[in-house]
Amino acid sequence: MKAKGDLKEYKVVGRRYPSKMVPSPPCFRMRIFAPDYVAAKSRFWYFMSKLKKLKKTNGEVVSCEEVPDARPTKVKNIGIWLRYDSRSGTHNMYREYRDLTVAGAVTQCYRDMGARHRARASSIQIMKVEVVPVDKCRRPHVKQFHNSKIRFPLPHRVLKSHFKSDFVAKRPNTFF
Repeated sequence: MKAKGDLKEYKVVGRRYPSKMVPSPPCFRMRIFAPDYVAAKSRFWYFMSKLKKLKKTNGEVVSCEEVPDARPTKVKNIGIWLRYDSRSGTHNMYREYRDLTVAGAVTQCYRDMGARHRARASSIQIMKVEVVPVDKCRRPHVKQFHNSKIRFPLPHRVLKSHFKSDFVAKRPNTFF
């Protein structure tokens, strides 16, 4: 899978084709993060072949629908459990991000893994994603934003005015 653009969350449901032996086979539901529904279905069959010995030739996708985020205006702490294949082996990992949506946090994760660990999108498997409460957060780069009195000072500001000349004899004052 190429993680191009922003990833979206899909709920993919599939099953084995009905047969005389099993007229109503069980359905399997998976939460997939992919750029589009074609890639989501492809990822679904990739995981089904690994987990249940079921290939695309022997099964069907019952539904593939995009899952909208419940509250896309609230900032959330999101924990992601994943495994990835590096040049030396397979590693499990837990990462935390702050984002407005779960899909946005997973997109951040794919970019971060590519930057820090040179992990390709095809070698990353997201195992679990959940919103983490403030008291359960572990990573300091996420915990630093939990301060209710947090401030973002603007130390060096240059005022632009249409009425002042660009060329004056005095240095501008940038501290207010």
